[in-house]
Amino acid sequence: MTPPLDRELLRLLPKAELHCHLDGSLRPASMLELGHEHGKPMPAPDADSLREFMRVDDARHLEDYLERFAITLSVMQTESALERVAFELAEDAAADGVRYIEVRYAPVLNTREGLTLEQAVEAPLRGLARAERQHGIVGRVIVCSLRHMPLSTSQELAELAVAYRHHGVVGFDLAGGEVGNPARAHAPAFQYARSHDLPCTCHAGEGDDAGSVREAIHVCGAHRIGHATRLIEDTSLTDYCNDRRIPLEICLTSNVQTRAARSYATHPFREYFDRGLNVVLNTDNRLMSGTTLTDEYVHAAQSLEFTFDELAEVALNGFESAFLPYPERVRLAAQAREEIAALRARST
Repeated sequence: MTPPLDRELLRLLPKAELHCHLDGSLRPASMLELGHEHGKPMPAPDADSLREFMRVDDARHLEDYLERFAITLSVMQTESALERVAFELAEDAAADGVRYIEVRYAPVLNTREGLTLEQAVEAPLRGLARAERQHGIVGRVIVCSLRHMPLSTSQELAELAVAYRHHGVVGFDLAGGEVGNPARAHAPAFQYARSHDLPCTCHAGEGDDAGSVREAIHVCGAHRIGHATRLIEDTSLTDYCNDRRIPLEICLTSNVQTRAARSYATHPFREYFDRGLNVVLNTDNRLMSGTTLTDEYVHAAQSLEFTFDELAEVALNGFESAFLPYPERVRLAAQAREEIAALRARST
């Protein structure tokens, strides 16, 4: 018997979050406090109205969606602010049933007022470590470069990520607007990361077609794909991803917001799962998308008719596809299986 899919059951489901942007997941109340502290005016006077302002419901495309990040980044230029927002993100995720989270961001965007790249990495790592001590959630960092930036910047960020490979950084990523900014221009940075045994992911197939995913996989050698919404347009490549078990970091709400998908009900997530692809649900940006990981699981259940057992499989995919060392992935997945079995027993 399949247990009823209420929100609380899905909140309690042990989950892993592999695609969550630090600068897209701040608490509005913290933005106001940090803005006041650092003399950075916010576009709304209170937390509720700021939350409403920051949510993107009217984006024409991905680039529209990305414009709000200038606001969050304005209050992410000190070590104390970076440590705080990383801690609070992990704390919020823990309350949402997340046991493991990979937080990604581009440290180069946090050096505008004097921080070094090293300080911009170490501060969030301290926040994640504190959250692990207080809440038990395991948090790691993925260092992002951005498609519109020069290769020299991507190379510097890849070297930064590798330098912290044994100190909390678990991957390298390329984000930003896809159209007109091909991933192949950054291939040497991916090569550097991979040659130093650092896993790579890449945003692709969100703001551009399946050819962007093909480039991320075959030119840049990405081990996972962020979004991959339009991968389905290329049957051969979809099969390749399935055969190679390449994880797809699915973000339902933000894909609807950026018009990468017309609606939740028409998102290819259901078809990917039915074909057997390795799919994981994620929030992308908790603030701009006004979502939690539980919300994303609820959308999958309500709009795409996912059952509890199917969503439990998606959750386990997250632990098994993490950029953690294999023994740690095995341990987290085993713990999740025990929790899932207990939830299933309690709900039947």
